[in-house]
Amino acid sequence: MVRLTIDLIAKSRNHFKKKRGLSFPHYLKTLTHLHFSSRNIDDIGDLSMCRNLTVLYLYDNHITQICNLGFASNLTHLYMQNNEITHIDNLSNLQRLSKLYLGGNRIAVVEGLEQLRELKELHLENQRLTPGEKLLFDPRTLISLAESLCVMNISNNNIDDLRDLAVLKELQRFSATDNKLQNIEELEDVFSHWPQLLQMELDGNPVCKIPNGILICKCTLLEINELTRQFLINWKASKESKKKKTIKQLLITYPLTGKQTSNISLSDIILQAFQCILMVGRQTHRMESSNCSGAVVDDSPASSPSSSPSPDGRRRELQRA
Repeated sequence: MVRLTIDLIAKSRNHFKKKRGLSFPHYLKTLTHLHFSSRNIDDIGDLSMCRNLTVLYLYDNHITQICNLGFASNLTHLYMQNNEITHIDNLSNLQRLSKLYLGGNRIAVVEGLEQLRELKELHLENQRLTPGEKLLFDPRTLISLAESLCVMNISNNNIDDLRDLAVLKELQRFSATDNKLQNIEELEDVFSHWPQLLQMELDGNPVCKIPNGILICKCTLLEINELTRQFLINWKASKESKKKKTIKQLLITYPLTGKQTSNISLSDIILQAFQCILMVGRQTHRMESSNCSGAVVDDSPASSPSSSPSPDGRRRELQRA
C-alpha cells in the first residue's frame, strides 16, 4: 500500500531538486504544484504543511476515497481521474476549486459539491458502473453549481435523460457522447435553458441516428461537430419535404381561389380550407332548419304531400349542396 505523505514527497527526486537550499518545512510551505500521478498511490495522508498548494495531480492511481484535503483552501485544480473513487466527498473546504477531474472512477451519484461556489469545470466521463446502472445527479449539487459551472463532461455514463441539468444556465461547453439520449423534445427543452452554450458533443447517442429528428438549441455562436451538423442538415431537408407534401395535399382537397400558387404559404391554405369547411357547414345548417320549420307551404303541384321527395332524393339534394 502506497500512501501519499510528507515523507513520500521528501523522497521524490523531482521535488528534491526544487528545494535549492531551502529547509524542507519551508519548501513545503512554498509548494504550489504537486505531481504524483501513476505512482500506485492508494491513500492520501497528512499534507497539511503544503498550505499554498493550488494544483494537485493524482490521476492514474488506486485511490478509493477523497480525504485529508481540508487544509487545501487555495487548491484550484484537482486531477483524480482513473482511480477507484466511489463517492464525491470531503471537498467542502476547497472554496477556490475551479476545475475538478474525476473521470474514469466508479462514481454513481454526483453529490457533495454544494460548497464549491467557484467550480467552473466538472469532468465525470467514463465512470465504471455496474451493468444497468447510470450516472445520477443530486438536485442540491446542481442548484449550487447553477451560477458557476461552465464546462461539463458526462460522456459514456448510460445517461438517458438530461432534464435535471436544465438548471445549469451558465454552461458554455457540454459533452455527453456515447450515452442513451433519444428523446429529441426533451433535449430541445434542456438546451433552451442554456443561453450561454457555445459547444456541445452528442456523438454516439440514439438521438443522432433519427433521420427526421429536430434539435433546436436556442443559444448563440453554437459550435457543433460534423456529425451533429449533418444531423441538423438532414432534419431541415426532411422538414421542408414534409411541408411541401402537406401543401400539395391541401391544394388537392381545398383548391385556392384568387391566389398565385407560387406565392402561397401554409397559413393561406389552412385559412382557405377552414373557410370551405365553414361554408359547407352553414349551408347544411340552413337546409336542416328549412326542413324542420314546416311553416312555408308552396302551392305548386310539386309541393303536395303525394309528390314530396323520397329520403333518397333528399340525400341527393344535400350532397349537391
